[in-house]
Amino acid sequence: MRSAVVGIGSNSVRALLAENGGNGSMACLWRDREGTRLFAGLDGEKRLSPESIRKTAEAVGRMAGEARDRGAGHVSVFATSAARDAANGQDFLEAITRAAGVKPQILSGEEEATMSFYGASRAISTAGRCGVIDIGGGSTEIVTGKGLDVDCAFSCQMGAVRLFQAIQLQRQEDMVIAEKAATEILRETMEKVNTYRAPEVWVGTGGTFTTLAAMVRKIPWTDRSCMHGTKIAEREIRAIGAELADMSVEDRKKLPGLQPGRADIVVHGICILLAVMRELGIEQLTVSEWGNLDGYLYRELC
Repeated sequence: MRSAVVGIGSNSVRALLAENGGNGSMACLWRDREGTRLFAGLDGEKRLSPESIRKTAEAVGRMAGEARDRGAGHVSVFATSAARDAANGQDFLEAITRAAGVKPQILSGEEEATMSFYGASRAISTAGRCGVIDIGGGSTEIVTGKGLDVDCAFSCQMGAVRLFQAIQLQRQEDMVIAEKAATEILRETMEKVNTYRAPEVWVGTGGTFTTLAAMVRKIPWTDRSCMHGTKIAEREIRAIGAELADMSVEDRKKLPGLQPGRADIVVHGICILLAVMRELGIEQLTVSEWGNLDGYLYRELC
């Protein structure tokens, strides 16, 4: 049976169609993505604007329809940080339900982290424990475990779009401010976490990581053939962040390795990553193309 899931993130709407590949594997048949910046639609009272709801609902409806056209017998929809924050979340849920024909599930931060772990951790082969970092538009999830056994999962209220709205970065010297803000949020969150133990290896999932992989490998961001599995060191990440921070948004858009729609927020995502790596003592990580969509369907199909 083919199943599909549509994930409503704070920065984009994504879809995945897959089927059970046998022997505990999952065969991915189709992916889609559309940048909608839902988090940017939150006003000072944490209400999503009608325009942001409409744009997101249209994207979800289109992807759910195409998934069914491609043979999906079941379509699920979930939403993450921006939907969790929204004061008018019920209006949002009703609009998505009308567009997709299915009521979306709003994942908690811990649930989102767990789905990311199920998806991204399969990018590497290790007998030991693995850690996953998922940097989104509104939040960052950090989770550790072994196999399908998660032993620590938490979500921090820091994402590339959220940090972009709070701190303006115009040169590489400004990165210190953004890193400090992210570090403080991470420390505040981890004060409430008593199950964290450093894993043997780390994996990163999300647009910040695929952008870094494309730039390290010097390939276009549209070339998905060899981003998956790329290993990136902290020094490489810092160098790329400094280079981008000194460029204008328009000049960043001209870089083949950088998705134009991410040009304004990419350095903020990098600052979050650098803060996490420094605070948790991470020197290197592996980039995964797989994330919470893959984890959600893997749990359902396998």
